[in-house]
Amino acid sequence: MFFSLFYFAINSGSLISTFVTPILRNDVHCFDNTSCFPLAFAVPGILMVISIFIFVFGKPLYKMKQPKGNVFLNVIKCMSYAVVNRKKGPKVDHWLDRSEEKYGTRLVTDIKSFMKVLVIFLPLPIFWALYDQQGSGWTFQAVRMDGNIGFYTILPDQMQVINPLLILAFIPLFSYGVYPLLAKCNLLTTPLQKMVCGGFLAAIAFAVSACLSIFLEATYPVLPEKGEAQVRIYDTTNACNYYFTTDDNIVPDGVFDDGYFEYKDIHIDSEKEITFHFNSATCENKSLPVTMEEEAAYGIYLYKYSTSNTVFVEYYQDDVNKSTDGYPLVRTLSSYNQPITYINSKDQSNVVEIEAGNSTLFKIKEIGEYYIESSTTTLEFKLGGTYSVLIDENGDVKSFITVTNPNSVNMLWLLIQYFIITAGEIMFSVTGLEFAYSQAPISMKSVVQSLWLLTTAFGNLLIVIIESLELFEKQSNDFFLYTGLMVVDMLLFMWLAIRYKYVTDEDSSVGDETELNNAEDSKKVANGVDNPAFEQNN
Repeated sequence: MFFSLFYFAINSGSLISTFVTPILRNDVHCFDNTSCFPLAFAVPGILMVISIFIFVFGKPLYKMKQPKGNVFLNVIKCMSYAVVNRKKGPKVDHWLDRSEEKYGTRLVTDIKSFMKVLVIFLPLPIFWALYDQQGSGWTFQAVRMDGNIGFYTILPDQMQVINPLLILAFIPLFSYGVYPLLAKCNLLTTPLQKMVCGGFLAAIAFAVSACLSIFLEATYPVLPEKGEAQVRIYDTTNACNYYFTTDDNIVPDGVFDDGYFEYKDIHIDSEKEITFHFNSATCENKSLPVTMEEEAAYGIYLYKYSTSNTVFVEYYQDDVNKSTDGYPLVRTLSSYNQPITYINSKDQSNVVEIEAGNSTLFKIKEIGEYYIESSTTTLEFKLGGTYSVLIDENGDVKSFITVTNPNSVNMLWLLIQYFIITAGEIMFSVTGLEFAYSQAPISMKSVVQSLWLLTTAFGNLLIVIIESLELFEKQSNDFFLYTGLMVVDMLLFMWLAIRYKYVTDEDSSVGDETELNNAEDSKKVANGVDNPAFEQNN
């Protein structure tokens, strides 16, 4: 029960943090930025300082025993002595028994128990490697999904709130419902059985996430690959009606559809200069050489201000991928000689002002419908989309072009894998904490708990190594790899669990602090009470 309450407490804080922090970051503007990362970091920092003060002020309420000796150092000495003297003297049942004469029965017995638990810990980092994907791989999935649920738009990193929320619900559900029901069926009656089940649930969760990634990958934009380049051409003029050609017909001759033309299959070997010739019956002809590189996209746009008959043509290196945080990207290509201001239709707030001639991408932080001051055309920006807005000489929207389709798979589909892995976490992590504490020798409980936390660190290191290898291009393949690793890992863990012999309270009481050398004296502990374990074994 203690570890369930402990886990409940830390996930209560996690729930608040994962929900509030993204709101503080995105909805508050500070230091002339559209976001406020300083506030998002400052609030948790202040709360941490407050918690430290509360902890310090509560110190008098605790009874603290001063540590006696250095357990870690004693363990190293004892094991080293046994290794050095492993071939000396008569044959012993266990190699550590060589140290009994010098370090006593109790320490040797404790180290044996400690090593048994340590062996069980060996497969644990794989679980944590998968579990921590919630903050990276699964968040990346959320970035490529639609968070609109009608009355609210879920931000990608807010999906992480699902895990602590489910934990708060699952802890009492499993403690008072699932586990008692399974016990009546004589199922999952031991901690290691529950942990094995939790590990397999984690594998299932990643199999589900891999299948979801396959569906998501079908919605990803087509990016230029090696030996390829892409071009998108925009005509923002009203009456010129341009058509274009290229030298050697590298790009097929084209006419514009509502001021837009795209070609995604330009074959380029490293780098090539392509000259585009724009011809019109009513406006001046223009030519533009563009140096293109492979694996790159380019944009070309023609514009003409109403105060002049001169037509300008420029190009830029384009970015057609989705944004890293899921927000829509907008590029304004304008023949209007005045700044363009985008206004949110919902609250009439000015979002961003684009200077005349500025064609850079900007990010929309509030999803929904917009219009510009000089036009009544409605522009709807959705998560994951990349858009080009063409403005003519009069300030009207000539075309609203979706360069990259917005996210179409709803973010709520992530609930399935979050549900499964949270159930696995309850069975694996909460049970594992209890197992580590109950099976650790009395003198080494804090050491074993620290090693439990160390498995998390090794899991983080493992996932960094795997990700740095870049074994696969597709995320679905990565997730299938993690699924396979977890299945193999749990099979190993299951084999170790079957061989493990649990330590009982009586087992942990063998020996005493003074380590008397004869059997009669060892029947007494420091306070003179008979040693029940000794009586039972003799």
